[in-house]
Amino acid sequence: MSQSTTPAADADTSQPSLARQIAESNGLMGVLAVVSALIVGSILILVADPEVRTTAGYLFARPTDFLGACASSLAEAYSALLRGGLVDWHASSTARMWRPLTETLVNATPLIFAGLGMAVAFRAGLFNVGGQGQIILGAVVGGYTGFAWNLPAGLHLLVAILGAVVGGALWGAIPGVLKAVTGASEVITTIMLNSIAAYLIAHMLTLKLFIGEGNSNPRSLPVGSGAVYPLLLGSSFRLHAGFILALLTAWFVWWLLERSTLGFQFRATGLNPEAARTAGVNVPRVTALVMIVSGALCGLAATGPVLGTQKYLTASIAGSIGFDAMTVALLGRSKPLGTVLAGILFGGLTAGGTLMQAATGTPIDIVLILQSTIVLFIAAPPLVRAIYRLPAPGSFTRAQENKRLERKRLEAEAEATAAAATEAVVATAAASTTDAPGQEA
Repeated sequence: MSQSTTPAADADTSQPSLARQIAESNGLMGVLAVVSALIVGSILILVADPEVRTTAGYLFARPTDFLGACASSLAEAYSALLRGGLVDWHASSTARMWRPLTETLVNATPLIFAGLGMAVAFRAGLFNVGGQGQIILGAVVGGYTGFAWNLPAGLHLLVAILGAVVGGALWGAIPGVLKAVTGASEVITTIMLNSIAAYLIAHMLTLKLFIGEGNSNPRSLPVGSGAVYPLLLGSSFRLHAGFILALLTAWFVWWLLERSTLGFQFRATGLNPEAARTAGVNVPRVTALVMIVSGALCGLAATGPVLGTQKYLTASIAGSIGFDAMTVALLGRSKPLGTVLAGILFGGLTAGGTLMQAATGTPIDIVLILQSTIVLFIAAPPLVRAIYRLPAPGSFTRAQENKRLERKRLEAEAEATAAAATEAVVATAAASTTDAPGQEA
């Protein structure tokens, strides 16, 4: 009876419920990391608000004043953040209403490119800290081909994009080859190359080859109109075709990592280099290729400002894109779709933070703290799971496996006990049979 019901019981408990699957998922971890960062940011916004501090002085006398000030401060700050990064419902025209969303996508474009580059490196077990330098070299090569060469419009844009890809790939190849040949830490070499790239572009912007005749400003010649990304929504918006290219690049990275042989080698090397080497993977070659691909994607990120919005070179052309991209890749769990969504989120925080500061006086540093806190919670999943009392990934499966093993152990013990009892009965019966003739006599 019990044996017939055991398979049904196994079938009922072999799969976790939907709620359990969501609780164990990494996607929920990302959402809760953002929520936790917003809670921390809310506390800092309240601390920075002078009215909240004033009402806190007589909190026990009139607590409603303090609660009202807190609600008003948070509502104003986060509504300004939404108005600046999504939709401005106070705008006087339709174009102004939707401009914040387009600015979010403009800011997200280079973050998506560079985040994909970081994601490729992370999936292969490498930590590319050299996004800044790779972006700078991509900007130098792409920008130079954009203002120094004279080509037909479509061809000129394509050549400038390829120039940025080549510049980033070459700068990424240096730490990749050093890692593959000598075993040098890619973290140290990429950090050093960031500094070299920063000094290199500063020097180039003193050369007449880049800044032209009679120009003392550290700013290059403007990129030719034929090498500029076309605008997607007309001259009223800055959103350009680079965003479409970023989405196509995300699809290509997904195909590369999940569907190609080279991507399988990348992932295998990241999971276990020794096992990959045993399976026939040329680990040094894969290491160099990973850094080249990562650098090429970071070089693509330079096309956002150089060929899309700024359209000329400056010493600060890379901004903080290279460092923010690591956060984007971490938040996106090094997956292309997650990286795209994380890039859009950070683009919205950047766009909305400006209006939040202007409208409410909230320091722009609050947005930077939000980004940093997101990284903190993403880097410490056990902390987030402990705060929200969530089960660890795979805990249901492990619990079911432990139950199955325990059930098998109990069944084996029961079978052993039954066998021993049967043997005892048989032995008793045999003994009574042998004793029977003597009793009759």
